[in-house]
Amino acid sequence: MLMESLDMSVLVIVPTFNERANIAQIVDAVRSLGYDILVVDDASPDGTGEFADELAAQDEGVHVLHRPSKEGLGPAYAHGFAHGLELGAEILCEMDADFSHDPHDLPRLIAAVEAGADLAIGSRYVPGGDTEGWPWHRRALSLWGNRYASGLLGMDVSDATAGFRAFRDTTIRKIDPSTCEASGYGFQVEMAWRTESAGLTIVEVPIIFRERVRGESKMDFRIAIEAMWLVTKWGSRRVTGRSS
Repeated sequence: MLMESLDMSVLVIVPTFNERANIAQIVDAVRSLGYDILVVDDASPDGTGEFADELAAQDEGVHVLHRPSKEGLGPAYAHGFAHGLELGAEILCEMDADFSHDPHDLPRLIAAVEAGADLAIGSRYVPGGDTEGWPWHRRALSLWGNRYASGLLGMDVSDATAGFRAFRDTTIRKIDPSTCEASGYGFQVEMAWRTESAGLTIVEVPIIFRERVRGESKMDFRIAIEAMWLVTKWGSRRVTGRSS
């Protein structure tokens, strides 16, 4: 049985690959707020999954989903969402394992869904949002990427690539993450686009994104290329009215 926030059960989904240095702390932080957590581990060679199992054995609010190999952020979240729905979650949150997202911002995202949003996005690019520890060129590239995606797809979203989110369970059922094309952070753009295209309500909640302290980033050039290619393809479909 999942813990509840007000009258809605909440599950925080955290995908992991080689995050043993962070997993105990992120689990403790989420559980201290009263929320259940689902660790979705892609067969981390550093033993993250096995360590998460140890934490789960001590706390029924900690759940672990093991995947056989590293397949990307999108498939990890898709499996996590499906498992979360099976557990009965009514609000399903996305959050990084490395404290780039402050767990103490979770209640504000969840409150936005409880107030009526179908998707609440922790946004770096609305008033009150920001990034810490980024060089100017990384921020400029991120801003450009978000404007490119929102412009091509006609979205009224300032931070479509953000990975700190809270979804209503009915949203997940309607937009079906298992059919998403993107495997990298383009998955976040695709999920926001699907949500808005379905006529659902998106609210952006300002957050401060901080650079990780421990462990290595999973971002690489190929992930960025995939996201740009897919956004361009989706935008072309939108403009021409083609479905494939």
